[in-house]
Amino acid sequence: MHPAPAFRVDDRETLLAFLAAHPFVTLAAGIGGRPFVAQAPVVVREIQGELAIDFHLSRGNALAPHLVQGFRAVLLATGLDAYVSPDWYESADQVPTWNYLSVEAEGAVAVLDEAELVAQLDDLSRQEEARLAPKPLWTRDKMAPGKFDAMLRGIIGGRLFVERLEGTFKLSQNKTPADRLGAAEGLGEHPLAGLMRAV
Repeated sequence: MHPAPAFRVDDRETLLAFLAAHPFVTLAAGIGGRPFVAQAPVVVREIQGELAIDFHLSRGNALAPHLVQGFRAVLLATGLDAYVSPDWYESADQVPTWNYLSVEAEGAVAVLDEAELVAQLDDLSRQEEARLAPKPLWTRDKMAPGKFDAMLRGIIGGRLFVERLEGTFKLSQNKTPADRLGAAEGLGEHPLAGLMRAV
């Protein structure tokens, strides 16, 4: 996360809403001295008062074999981003920068058993199909008998138990109001411009 306190977001509800809106994440881990990165769709859960994020990977993914032993990881959800030109500021002697929204979750990762994996897939499809309303929901009941079970063998599920959850909403909060509004105007119709005006 960006080290500047002005950009830091700790409000749990804001962070969870961001994860719900951006459920395709990047998972990063260092295992045996080697870095690994994977991308995966997620479902956020409360399990006995603990925040957890469930995901699944292809069994061919380089991280997949390590799920059985478990590992520590950082999960990154990203949202809007935009380049900010120094020409848009009222103040002189500025440098280019990038404004963006992101949320990080860190914790221990464990493998899901088959029932948990099926629940993750069902919940994930229900979560994402709801965004397509009024389209009728797709469910795996629409698949030919045995097809879902056959495809299930090609993936493995994981659960990250969240120990740290924080966000960076970098919206030129470190600039003067005139500079921030100038940058927002420079961005024109970009959705970040409205967020920058609202800061």
